[in-house]
Amino acid sequence: MNEQSPEPASFPALRDILSGREPPPAAFVARRAAYPWLVVGTVSIGAFMGQLDASIVQLILPKLESEFAAKLAAVSWVALAYLLTMTVFLPICGRLADMLGHKLLYTGGFLLFVIGSAFCSVAPNLWLLIAFRVVEAIGASLLAANSIAIVVHAASPAQRGRALGIQGAAQAIGLAVGPALGGVLLETLSWRSVFWINVPFGLAGVLAGWFILPQTVGLSDDKRFDWRGAFLVGPALAALMLALNEAHSWGLTSVLLITTALVAIVLLILFVWTERHARPPIVDLDLFRNLSFASGNAAGLLVYAALFGMFFLMPFVFVRGYHDSWLVAGARLSIIPVAVGLAAPLSGALSDRLGPRVPTVAGTMTCLLALGLMFVAFEQTRHDIPLIMVGLAVFGAGQGLFTAPNNSAVMTAAPRHLSGEAGSLLNVMRSLGMSVGIAAAAAILSWQLQILTGSGSTTVGAPAAELLAAARAAIIFLACLCVVATVLSLVRPKPVAS
Repeated sequence: MNEQSPEPASFPALRDILSGREPPPAAFVARRAAYPWLVVGTVSIGAFMGQLDASIVQLILPKLESEFAAKLAAVSWVALAYLLTMTVFLPICGRLADMLGHKLLYTGGFLLFVIGSAFCSVAPNLWLLIAFRVVEAIGASLLAANSIAIVVHAASPAQRGRALGIQGAAQAIGLAVGPALGGVLLETLSWRSVFWINVPFGLAGVLAGWFILPQTVGLSDDKRFDWRGAFLVGPALAALMLALNEAHSWGLTSVLLITTALVAIVLLILFVWTERHARPPIVDLDLFRNLSFASGNAAGLLVYAALFGMFFLMPFVFVRGYHDSWLVAGARLSIIPVAVGLAAPLSGALSDRLGPRVPTVAGTMTCLLALGLMFVAFEQTRHDIPLIMVGLAVFGAGQGLFTAPNNSAVMTAAPRHLSGEAGSLLNVMRSLGMSVGIAAAAAILSWQLQILTGSGSTTVGAPAAELLAAARAAIIFLACLCVVATVLSLVRPKPVAS
């Protein structure tokens, strides 16, 4: 291991847990030569599980719409509440980990994720399901905020790239397996089984984390916590997403929408002011003074918004527009993450040779080409499905070309001593982008269905031709996001390592 943990005990001591101290790893595990790779494997369980959940839940949204006789805007909060909670809690959990320890919070995150998933599977109504998704997301935030630090400290410098690659592969597998597995579960069991699938993985993660993960070394002596920033960021982002998601149903000139938007703006201004004066802040806004860092994060937000806008939209297109089974719809949706995984190695090679600008611009332009193909293909005939499948594959390839070089450029632009905070902000911007994409796609789909059918509150019973026409409007919006991301990738300054 790169940093030595305290001498392992035979079993983690209960008194350490009760006193807030991390237990050491079990002796029979820590003595093994392969111990660093057991740590990487434990973290990979969480990486797999988080991406599996993020992708699998998108597929069940049309099912929940009919199961609970709910509005489209309400159903979208099953995905939005999860992503928005992660956006809020990632920087909070990162700061708490520096104070309390990575192992303690990571293992607690597994346990909380299992509890949230189990309650989701038995939720009697949509609003309790959304509430339990929040619990699940807090657990996922604890996992995401601590995973990279645990891997980096467990592996030696010579092993670090390989270790992070294994973790990345686990994420890619989870993202790819999610839609197909979701289709099988919906076809053979019920939507509740989609959440039960997390429980065995999570319990395995709890046990592995308890006995395998090393104690954290080098905890921060500064125990100050920015409570004001923590209390402001959640309501601010929630108000922003609520205004975006409900703009159609409330009306653009409604008092409720205007009030919610103003509340979001005021809270965001207060949050920025608080973070400028907090020591230490939850979010170091000085990082955004670096134009390469700021433009890379903004481009990443937009590209992730396009990706999850697509993940939200396509289950409705396949199930309602083309009357696919859940199994077939899930298999079709899996094309995107598979293409991402195939294109990612190419993007890394291009970035090493040409720098980040060429592959990131190539990625966003490829996504634009894919969205153009899908805009043309969305007609009421199954003969168009092969072109849609090509569009999904090309879109996934564009995402794969963009993501790794953009992340590398963002991290290179950040000062070395702020690399932890820069990585946390990168995750925050990604989660915020996912939330924006889902909220905007849901709002546009509802708005267009209202215009075309007179009822935009649900896709259940909507004529296929009108639903596909509404989906084309959402495709135009996603294309606009990719255009702006292309411009940002073109004009960003060359990152300089510091």
